[in-house]
Amino acid sequence: MNGGDVVVTESQYIRRHHQRHQLSDNQCTSALVKHVKAPVNLVWSLVRRFDQPQKYKPFVSRCVVNGELGIGSVREVNVKSGLPATTSRERLELLNDEEHILGIKIVGGDHRLKNYSSIITVHPEIIDGSQGTLVIESFAVDVPEGNTKDETCYFVNALIKCNLQSLADVSERMARLIGALPDMLGRYCKTDARFYILETIPHFNMEERSFSSSSLLKD
Repeated sequence: MNGGDVVVTESQYIRRHHQRHQLSDNQCTSALVKHVKAPVNLVWSLVRRFDQPQKYKPFVSRCVVNGELGIGSVREVNVKSGLPATTSRERLELLNDEEHILGIKIVGGDHRLKNYSSIITVHPEIIDGSQGTLVIESFAVDVPEGNTKDETCYFVNALIKCNLQSLADVSERMARLIGALPDMLGRYCKTDARFYILETIPHFNMEERSFSSSSLLKD
C-alpha cells in the first residue's frame, strides 16, 4: 500500500463516518489518524469500553457509570492533575460493534470544552505484512471566549494525540503478549492447561480471559 492509497483510504473513512458533527460558527473541528500494529478486534476491545477509558487514556484516573451501560449512559470521569480540569461528565451517543464506531458527547464538568463531541472509528489494515489497525478520532467543540479556533484545535489535538499514542502502546503490548502465549504453551505444557491474563502489563486491566492450549495452537 503506497502513501497515496493510504491518504485516499483515510479520507474515505473520514467522509463516511466523521462528518456527523453538527457545526456552528463558533466551533472548531479536526480529525486525527493513528496506525496501530495490532489486530482491529484487540484495539476495538479497548476503545469500546465507555465505562473504562482509563484502560488506555493516560489522563483519566477514575471513571464511574451509574446504571446499565447503553446508548445514553453517562460516565463521571476524574482527570489527573496537570490538566485545566478535574472532572468531566460524558454521554454515550453511539456504539456500533459491527462497524467499530464510538461516539461521545461531553455534557458537564469543570472544564472549558463546551458542546464537545467526538467520534472514534477503527479499521483493519495491513502494516508491514501483519494485521494492523487504522484509528481515526474526530471532534467538534465550542471555541471558548478569549481563545481562537487555532488555539482550541491545537489544545484538543494535543490531548487526542496523547490518547492515541497510549492506545497504540497498550494495544501493541497486548498483541505481543498474546502472540507469545502459544510459544510459552509449547515449551512448558505437556497437557491441556488453562491460562489467565490478569494485570500483566501496564494499563492492561482486561477482564479474566481463559485460554486452552488446544485453542491457542490452532492456525
